[in-house]
Amino acid sequence: MKRGGTDEQKRAAGESAVDAVSDGMVVGLGTGSTTAYAIRELGRRVDAGLDIEGVPTSYQSRQLAREVGIPLTTLEDATPDLAIDGADQVADGTLIKGGGAAHTREKLVDAAADRLLVVVDPTKEADALDHPVPIEVLPDARRTVAETVADLGGDPQLRAAERKDGPVVTDNGNLVLDCDFGTIEDPAGLARALSALPGVLEHGLFVELADEIHCGTDDGVRVTEL
Repeated sequence: MKRGGTDEQKRAAGESAVDAVSDGMVVGLGTGSTTAYAIRELGRRVDAGLDIEGVPTSYQSRQLAREVGIPLTTLEDATPDLAIDGADQVADGTLIKGGGAAHTREKLVDAAADRLLVVVDPTKEADALDHPVPIEVLPDARRTVAETVADLGGDPQLRAAERKDGPVVTDNGNLVLDCDFGTIEDPAGLARALSALPGVLEHGLFVELADEIHCGTDDGVRVTEL
């Protein structure tokens, strides 16, 4: 597996996406280390007079936005003009997300936004998706969903917490199955199959949602319009 990108690459990608933000916008605030650079940069620009509101996708992004002074709103009250979010892997504009177990709320905000700008470093790019797909499941559905995922050719593993006993629990109070399907030949088809499973709240395949990929490199930022 590729090692993570550098802080400089992540910062460059995040700040590049922020250049698309202008006065009066509502901005979806994704979750993760690369998106955190974008949120901090937005905070600096708000401090300099930029007039925006943010819609956070997780406890993490909400707390960071508050720390840097970004006024917040919700999907109940506003529709994002654009969202800035990261990815665990991207291939041909399709994403796998959910490394931070926030993919359900991320997908809500990203899909509601008029445009989704994805910020990554080169280690997140791939010719084909093969990263395990996180699936948020209701606790009572863990076993039945895992069995069906296995029937679909996946290897489901309950995500364990790193600093406490037991599994990871999402902001929504659910569990996460990390499902390894190997190389995913048909992401759209797999996305439909997973969405149809009773007990699945959301999965980490983001199909036909991204509008731009901002990839920070050692030589600058490579922007791909989709």
